[in-house]
Amino acid sequence: MGRVRRVVQKMNQRITVQLAATLLAGSTLLSSGLGLYRDRILNSQYLNCEGPCYPVGIDAYTAAFTVPDFMFFILVSGALSVTFIPVFNQRLATGNKKSAWQLSASLINFMALITLVTSILIIIFAEPLLRYIIAPGLSESGMALAVSMMRVIAVNPFLFAIATVIASVQQAVGRFAFYALAPTIYNIGIIIGATVFTGGINIFGFQIFEGGIMGVALGVVLGSILQLVVSSIGLIGLGFDYEFKIFWRNKGFRKVLNLLPARSFDQGMDYVVSLMETNLASRMTEGTVRIFQQATTLHVVPINLIGVSISTAAFPRLTERLSENRIDLFKDELRSVIRAIIWLALPVAIITYFTRGYVVSFISHRGNSLMAGLLGVFAVAILFRCLYHILARSFYAQQDTKTPLYISIVAISLNVFLAIWFTFSLRYGAYGLAVAQAIVAIVEVVILFTMMEMRTPGVLNKYFWQGILRMASAAGFMSIICYFMVHWLPFEAGARSLYEAVPKFILIVLVSLSTYLMLSRLLQIKESEPVMRKLRKVFFRA
Repeated sequence: MGRVRRVVQKMNQRITVQLAATLLAGSTLLSSGLGLYRDRILNSQYLNCEGPCYPVGIDAYTAAFTVPDFMFFILVSGALSVTFIPVFNQRLATGNKKSAWQLSASLINFMALITLVTSILIIIFAEPLLRYIIAPGLSESGMALAVSMMRVIAVNPFLFAIATVIASVQQAVGRFAFYALAPTIYNIGIIIGATVFTGGINIFGFQIFEGGIMGVALGVVLGSILQLVVSSIGLIGLGFDYEFKIFWRNKGFRKVLNLLPARSFDQGMDYVVSLMETNLASRMTEGTVRIFQQATTLHVVPINLIGVSISTAAFPRLTERLSENRIDLFKDELRSVIRAIIWLALPVAIITYFTRGYVVSFISHRGNSLMAGLLGVFAVAILFRCLYHILARSFYAQQDTKTPLYISIVAISLNVFLAIWFTFSLRYGAYGLAVAQAIVAIVEVVILFTMMEMRTPGVLNKYFWQGILRMASAAGFMSIICYFMVHWLPFEAGARSLYEAVPKFILIVLVSLSTYLMLSRLLQIKESEPVMRKLRKVFFRA
């Protein structure tokens, strides 16, 4: 037991921002890989199967997630971390550990109470929510299945809320190991549901569950429980003093509750778009709900890998700079993070656009032209969605949750208007939903950049823009190379598409990124220097 404790404490050591970003990116890559494998299993069973398919079932499964996810995002998710961490770090910076632990315990208990009530309400009102708001276009069989699955998945907000507070405590003090591991464990639980529970559950010869796609819903709950367990293990060695009590008089707790509504509403507004898109997609052909959701998931992978990972790792440091009243260092670090994200996201967005057929084959073994087309549109938004996370956090670090909220209200209103106009008036179908998202991603980031420069002038100086211009030049030449590589190695969907696609895809990515890296080096883009040093160590160690 003591040995296990020492291992846990070693994993919980404080690490640098660069190492944290690398760790989070690596865990995101692993989690995303498992997520793609999970989706490939589900799509092969219900969407693009060789025999009779059941697209209604997979649409019902996708729709069942909407309300539990919506409640988690609006109540907890990023809302909690960006409001909790600055206040928590303020307490630690002044040496008031007792107040910091009381704040943490209060949030765990408060969020557990709120989300428990929410989960019960979802179970009660699952049918009217799905029938009249979320997916009115589902058939009766699909509706009944969606209602049953939503009632099973309804426990997620409660389990996720506790895990998120615990993970935020670790994130605030610079410990990222178990925070990074939790999403991978969650996906493993769903994979168990898709591969084991769908065949039924037998205990001592008694069949307690018949199986089917409901088994995936049970896997979701299993993943949530495992994620909570892993997050809790990460508290070992941190000195966390938990009390089963809400300290209403704790000033930090009241400060977080004061900051939380604006950010929660912001999160909720973002997710309203997803609810609206599910509603519109359910009125289209069977399977469109799932196809659109899968295209969205694919384009979110690089956003999580680059934008979310780097922003999450940098956020505690940005809040520390402001706590120390070092505005100059805050600007320098913010500028460096923005440049790093642009340098990484530009080539990824371009490669995603040109290799969209390959990427879709990873989760749909027979290919899907609509999914590939939607991913091509979403690729335009990748760079801007990556930037959104760090730009929004630049305001959260200043304990300003209202400015991003106001910008989100404008952006989301525009998204809803464009989505309805493109799908109903212009009859673009699912493409209309994707085009609306891409346009709004650009508009939102432009507004955030403008407001950030007004709030903290000097972040976007002339040297910043000169560097961005050089990055764009390198990315432009790389796009030509990527285009010809894709045409030289054409993709053809088929039964063995994965085995054929992966080697070609890897070759295209390696050649394209090598070109981009060499051009970055020639153009003296400083973000390329650490990568080049690492490569020299690996290949020229002697």
